[in-house]
Amino acid sequence: MGKRADNVTETRQRIVEAAVALHGTIGPAATTVSAVAEAAGVTRLTVYRHFPDDGALFAAAGAHWAAGQVPPDLAAWARAAEPFERLAVALTDLYRFYRDGEPMLTNVIRDRATLPAHLREAAEAGEAQRLDLLLRPFRARGTRRRRLRAAIGHAASFWTWRSLCHEHGLSDADAVRLTTALVSAAAS
Repeated sequence: MGKRADNVTETRQRIVEAAVALHGTIGPAATTVSAVAEAAGVTRLTVYRHFPDDGALFAAAGAHWAAGQVPPDLAAWARAAEPFERLAVALTDLYRFYRDGEPMLTNVIRDRATLPAHLREAAEAGEAQRLDLLLRPFRARGTRRRRLRAAIGHAASFWTWRSLCHEHGLSDADAVRLTTALVSAAAS
């Protein structure tokens, strides 16, 4: 019985690793159960025995990938009370995370609309929480708050980082300085 359990665990791990590899190369939208099965060396039925639907497989693959990452540290952000200090700490942390996970993040964020609704909503809620944490020390109201929220949201966006650093060759530190200047202009 123990050997069978080991085989089941190993098979499940191969399936998860195959899904992670496909999500990181072709993206979740193009990843099929057939492709996962082929990459894992199992049948489609075996994949479905371990993961009854795409959402379960995506969640397992996402958790496996995330376990190998150093996530952004929101508690460290919150310890910085001054608005621009918090912003610089956060953007430095986010841009490091984006750089470390760039291939996977590019595909997963690009394909977000195809993800199960609960996963899409969780990602959006996390982004809103991070944005609120960055906006809070500015104590802005009305039009100024809307401008600041837009500028901070743009600065914290993966696509902004990718454009500045990946496509235009800025260092993460240069991108932090540039996006902080954008937020400073919005705060005026």
